[in-house]
This record gives sequence, structure tokens and C-alpha cells, in this order.
Amino acid sequence: MSTPRDTWSKPPFIANPVLRWTVYLGVIAYFGWVGLTMPIDWNRVAAGIERAGRIFGGAFPPSFERSGLLIDGFLESLKIAILATAGGVVLSIPIAFMAARNIVPLPVFYLGRAIIIVARSFHPVIVAIVFVKAVGFGPFAGVLTLIIYSIGFVAKMLAERIEEIDFGQVEALRAAGAPYLSTLFYAIFPQIMPRQIGLTIYQLDSNLRASAVVGIVGAGGIGATLANAFGRYDYDFALAITIVIVAVILLSEAVSGIIRKRIQ
Repeated sequence: MSTPRDTWSKPPFIANPVLRWTVYLGVIAYFGWVGLTMPIDWNRVAAGIERAGRIFGGAFPPSFERSGLLIDGFLESLKIAILATAGGVVLSIPIAFMAARNIVPLPVFYLGRAIIIVARSFHPVIVAIVFVKAVGFGPFAGVLTLIIYSIGFVAKMLAERIEEIDFGQVEALRAAGAPYLSTLFYAIFPQIMPRQIGLTIYQLDSNLRASAVVGIVGAGGIGATLANAFGRYDYDFALAITIVIVAVILLSEAVSGIIRKRIQ
């Protein structure tokens, strides 16, 4: 007589079946309520489709006649991205050390985490609007915006890497009587340096993309050129700018991928 084979089945996410189905029905009811209460004007949707057709109809073929203006915008975006990445990474390093629970006292840890949370709380466009109001239109507002944006990402990721280091090296140097800075340079920095380089490359790539977005609200770069093109109804020139943006991002992604592979 053959014995039945033991089989394993994945346990449900919520073990209690009553609670599980209550959650499922609650989620379905919520999405249904959101869909029914969402204010959608179908006449405006139809008008929007018609306008979109006019925009795409006027965008083809793309116009590269004003290539000088396009190149100037991209060079400005590149300058904004490089300056913001350099400033953001430099500021992120001490903030990341402040936000690493395993190397600082609790009050300093809370302060470091609070800075990161504030930097991550707002979309770059909102921060760009604030800086445009504070320092005026132009690339300087874009640089300040992307510095805040860089701190929110780089400091958080670097702090998490510091909390994952092999703490034996730190304890060995402390036991030998090494001062605090020597412990940082010889026990912590060598362990986090590969992550730091990878984050810097990624953030440069991300800032290049974000500079096109914040420029739309007046923070300089190719985004300002794109906004002006739409404002003048130059849809063919706007499409040319969009094509070049995608091409540059693809090139940037390829280059950063190659560099990340080499440093791993």
C-alpha cells in the first residue's frame, strides 16, 4: 500500500480566514468607493483627447532647427546635475553618519534621521517652487533643489550601509586606543566606499533627469526650454527636446551601468 506523499503549500498571508476575507472585501470596497466618488468630467476627458490629438499632430515631424538653444539648455542641466550631486553627496556623508544608530548616541541619531525625513518629505518640484520664490528663476534654484533631493536619497542609503558594516573592525581600533576620526577613516570608510561611489553615480544620473523636471517651474536647465516651447505652441521643437532628453538618459544609464559593474 502506497503512502501519500507529503506536499507543502505556501501559507496564506493572513492565517485567520475570517480576517483574511474581511481584508480582501475591505480593499475591494475601498477601490470601488474611490472609483465611484472620483470627480471625473467625461466631457473634459473628451476635450482633452481632442487637444492631445492637436498636440501630437503639430509635433511631427520634430524640429531640430534651434539646436543651439537645445544644446545650451542641456549644458545648463548638466551643470546643475553635477553641482547638485557634488554638493548633495558632500553634505550627505556627515548626515549619514549622524543617522547611523550603531555609531552615534541616540539624540544625534534622531537629529540625523529627522534631517533625512525632511529632505525626503517633498517632491523636487515643490522644493523647486520654494527656491524659485526665495532666490529667483534660474539654475541656482535648481542646484539648491537637487542638493536637497540628493541628501534625501544618498544620506538614507549610506546610513543603512553604515548600520550593516562589520563592527569588529571598529571595536578592534577602539580597543587599540584609536581616536574617533581614525576609527572612521580606517574602519568605516573602507567598508562603505563601494556603496558611496555607486550611490554618487546613480544620483548624478537621477539629478540629470530631475533637472529637466524642476526646470519646468523655473529652476533652469532644459526643463525651462521645454516649458517655453510648450508655452509658444512649438510642439515640434518640444518633441525634439523630448527625444534628446530620452537619448541622453539612455546614454547616461548605459555609462553609469558600465561604471557600476567595474567598481563592484
